[in-house]
Amino acid sequence: MGRYDPRGLGGLTWHDALPRFAEGADTPRAYLERCLGEMAAREEAIRAFVCFDADLAREAAEESTARWKAGAPLSPLDGMPIGIKDLIETRDFPTQMGCAAYAGHFPRRDSALVQALKQAGAIILGKTVTTELGQSEPGPTVNPFDPARTPGGSSSGSAAAVAAGFCPAAIGTQVGGSIIRPASYCGNIALKPTQGAIHRGERQGSSQSTAGVHANSHEDMWLVAIEIARRAGGDPGALGLMGPLAPPRPARPERLGVFRTEGWALLRPAEQQAFEALLDALRGLGVEIVEADPFLASFEALCARGKAVTNAIVSFENRWWMLELERNHPEALSARAKARLRASEALSVEDVRAALAEREAMRAAMARLAPLVDALIAPASPGIAPLWDPAAPGAAENPRPTGDIACNAATSALGVPCVTLPVMAVEGMPFAAQVIAQPHQDARATAIARWLRSALLA
Repeated sequence: MGRYDPRGLGGLTWHDALPRFAEGADTPRAYLERCLGEMAAREEAIRAFVCFDADLAREAAEESTARWKAGAPLSPLDGMPIGIKDLIETRDFPTQMGCAAYAGHFPRRDSALVQALKQAGAIILGKTVTTELGQSEPGPTVNPFDPARTPGGSSSGSAAAVAAGFCPAAIGTQVGGSIIRPASYCGNIALKPTQGAIHRGERQGSSQSTAGVHANSHEDMWLVAIEIARRAGGDPGALGLMGPLAPPRPARPERLGVFRTEGWALLRPAEQQAFEALLDALRGLGVEIVEADPFLASFEALCARGKAVTNAIVSFENRWWMLELERNHPEALSARAKARLRASEALSVEDVRAALAEREAMRAAMARLAPLVDALIAPASPGIAPLWDPAAPGAAENPRPTGDIACNAATSALGVPCVTLPVMAVEGMPFAAQVIAQPHQDARATAIARWLRSALLA
């Protein structure tokens, strides 16, 4: 794929094909064949999919083509090929979660969001690779821009499939940093929505698990998210994703607060300089950049333990089902998974209560920023995708071979919407910022990110 250039890389998109479908100049079947052609050329090397079914996809594409010809598409997603992260249940494909304990697991049921996508006419192309159980053990996927580097995790396959042009959108999930970080590493435009905004179906066991979207445009990202939400709503008891059915129009922010997160210290000088240059460019566009403010300083201080807070809460919540998984499949879990499980057993209920109290303090501090800035801007990952060779000396001891969650753990704990802004490149690799808004302001974050990307890459 070559060196990454955010100005020269459009990527495979869907929204701009809709007029051609309506006019009869293109069809969903022809669009699908172009996707399958890219997969035939590169999937063997990138390994973004666990499984896919070209014949099933072609059948669905023919049905979609007939609806477009009749002038009766089910939605703007009708005919869109989309990948589903292999943590999410699908009727037509096994759900193996990147884990040997689930090899061959085939519940033959669709998660709520998959049902919604099918109702909208989307084509479920296949299951994308996840790290083991959505945790730290990497799968086989490589970064499309450099096969020596990780695509990130745990939504490894979803990020890589979109970057490689195999499909215009894919579903990912995030508990700590599993949508936004791989999106940054692969140059995706991605939404980690407000907590609970997209119905997770069977995946309700974690208070920070969130379903989101990888795409190559803010328009496609929004269309997928809102078409799911308008059918399936949010998690039980949650309001669900709110906003217009059409992609939010670009909106210029007046004031953006800089949130460097605890991941700032992990950035190398070239990556810090790239982010500072981005801030200078925004100032040049007339956007006020807020850094020296007592409320913002207090917020950053409270979020400085975002990783520790997230790890404590999530590890405790995962402990119980993982213990049962280990009892039933003692040889099927990786050493990394077992290490995480052992660490979780050291946590007490009091430890978790303390972490929950910290999380609430972080959320209260975020709310206090609402009158100060339109949104926050932060690095989306601790630099470019790390090199990863599982056969290299010391690789087995690397606790996070798919990258560190330090730029994402706090926003996951906050439960706020984040939208990536892939406008930077370092050493020929993608490096994104992220726009962070108040809860339920997903549309606002999208509108601001659209304006920023257009203005910065003009």
